[in-house]
Formats: sequence, structure tokens, C-alpha cells
Amino acid sequence: MPTPELPPAGELCELVAAAADLCRRPLRHGVRCQVPSDSDQALQECCLLLEARDPAGQRLPADDLELELYPSGADLHLTLAWCTDPDRPLLWHGSHPVWMEAATGQRCERPEQGPPLESLARRLRALLA
Repeated sequence: MPTPELPPAGELCELVAAAADLCRRPLRHGVRCQVPSDSDQALQECCLLLEARDPAGQRLPADDLELELYPSGADLHLTLAWCTDPDRPLLWHGSHPVWMEAATGQRCERPEQGPPLESLARRLRALLA
């Protein structure tokens, strides 16, 4: 089974920003990758910062997300977590979504703000897998 490869960093950031803009309306997103954007190499895993803004362009750091993409076997998995509040649950998405307490890793109920993140995770897996 081949390991999934992600697009080059610049292309990946554009793709993630567009998906986040669609799934988390009315927020707008800038995406930063920990891999240099001038890299034309395909990635196997990476961590991205999704910086949120309101429609007028005002930064909303409380809505920033960290996205980690990584292969597991022949599948792509991801986690989404809020950057500014480590007590909020995080989303792991492989073949299905699982919400977990960030501190313990124990399963928990989906938070009120969870549906747009699940939608974003599904869209990213469909686009990248």
C-alpha cells in the first residue's frame, strides 16, 4: 500500500485555506506551514496554522486552529485543535471523526463549534486522499 503524499507546501496552504473559508463561514483564513513555501517537494506529513479573520479582515486569534496531517498505512489522518485554548477538545479524523479531551486523549462529546470542523476534516480528506 502506498503512503499518501500531500501536495507541495504552497499548494497545500492554498487548498486548506479555501476549504476552511468554505466550511467555517463567515471566517476567512490564512494558512502557515512549517515547511518552507518555496519547497516543490511533495510532503508526507505536516503541521499547519489556520489563522482566522472576520469578513472585515480583523484577526480572531481565539478561532485559530492547528491542523496536523499525517499518513497511517495507506490512509491520511488529521487532527484539528484550537490554538489558544488547550482545554477545548480536539478532533481526530481518520475513517470517522473522534472528539477527544486535549489533556487526556479520552473521548468526549462533540463541542458546539464541532460541526464546521468535522466538515473541514471530511473535505480535506476527500481533497487530499
